[in-house]
Order: sequence, then C-alpha cells, then structure tokens
Amino acid sequence: MAHYVVNQSRKNAIGGASPKGADSPDAAARAVREMFTSIAPRYDLLNHLLSFNVDRLWWRRAARTFASLLKRADSRVLDLCCGTGDLAFALRRQANASASILGADFSHAMLRRAAKKSRGTTLCWIEADALRLPFPDGQFDLVTSAFGLRNLADYDAGLDEILRVLKAGGECGILDFGEPGGRFGTLYRFYFRHVLPKVGTLISGVKGPYSYLPASVERFPDPTQMLERMRAAGFRGASWTPYTFGIAGLYRGKK
Repeated sequence: MAHYVVNQSRKNAIGGASPKGADSPDAAARAVREMFTSIAPRYDLLNHLLSFNVDRLWWRRAARTFASLLKRADSRVLDLCCGTGDLAFALRRQANASASILGADFSHAMLRRAAKKSRGTTLCWIEADALRLPFPDGQFDLVTSAFGLRNLADYDAGLDEILRVLKAGGECGILDFGEPGGRFGTLYRFYFRHVLPKVGTLISGVKGPYSYLPASVERFPDPTQMLERMRAAGFRGASWTPYTFGIAGLYRGKK
C-alpha cells in the first residue's frame, strides 16, 4: 500500500495526473487518452460493476443539485471529460427542453460510444482537450465534470479553463472520488487498491488503467486542498458534499 501513499504537503503542490512512465504534462495527457481509449468497449459495464451500480446514484444526485439552473429556459451546459455521457444523460433528465447540453472529451473512442447511446436525443458531443477548450469566454451557465479533473495533466489549469468559459454567475460541479475514513475506509481502500484493479484488468483485458485508478485518487488533492485550489482560481462559495461515506463527492463553485 505504500506505493500509493502521497505526503499531504506534496499532494497540495502536485500539478496534475502522472501515469506511470509519463515524464511531462504532454506525455501524461497522451497516456491518459490511450488508457481511456483502450477500455472504452467495456467502460460502462465496468463502471457499474465495480461500483455495485452506486455510480448511477451519483450521476442522478449531482444532476439534481443543479435542477433549478437546468430548468431555466435556454440554459447552456458543458460536461467536461464526459466519457460515454452518463452525467450528461442525468443532466438532460433534469433540464428544460430548450436547454443545450454539450459533452466534451479528448477520447474519440469514448465519444463514439456516447453518440451511439444518445441517438434520438438533443445531446451533442465534441472532441476537445479540457485544458484548451475551443470556446470563447463566458459561454456556459453550468460546467460539470465527473471523475475527469483528476485525470488532467494540470488540475489548476483545468479549473482556470472552467472558470473562463463560465458566464458571470455561472456554476461548476466537479464529481470525483475521495478517500473515506474509519473502518469502512480501511475496507474500501483494500477493495479499491487490490480487488478493483484485478477485476477491471480481467474484464477489460487491458493491463494498466485499473492500476492507475487508485494511484490517481491517492494523488488527487483532498477536499480541503481542492477547495483551496478552487478559491485560488477565483470561484466563490466553493463547497464539497460527500457521497456514499466519502467514496465520492461533489465540489461546487460559482463565477
């Protein structure tokens, strides 16, 4: 387990994701894209299986948090690092019929699956890098990201880019993993570090991505540090709401 332990002071200074073998931000971004491309065919199955379907509850709960904003006429929403679109679908179910919901991801394979799942809906998808979004300033009322910010090569640059594309008064919602405490946390960490990687590798047939997952969660700032980063980026009213004993949680902030 020592392989995953990161000193807390170092954790606050860490710039972003660093998959094994990546020696630069660009290399880290390429490695993350390749990992998600490799597991795209079994991504949805494994998400639901490995979370015991609790991930579906997380999507719905996060979407309900922004229900009042989503029900506004002509609200514009961007779901970053959207993967195969699960959060975007949950947002759509809460939204006004005139709302525009756009999912963005830099994995073409993930977006192809999202597009297939969304046939017959008004959801739209774009292939884009979350650190270099192809949008002018102040375009969106809401920007969300589920389990994606943790995979960016630069966490702070990701927050800056979210803030840039939000309208004044717009909100962000970042859903990501946490590390629960107590006895439950001990059991969870054993499952997350030792059982989940083996099952994920067995079912996906790809070695690497499901070992990277627990390491990336260990590396990611804890809630106190993440809220500090959000405030430093310029978000006001930054908050964190734990889900399922702190296994995951929703960060919120306003421009």
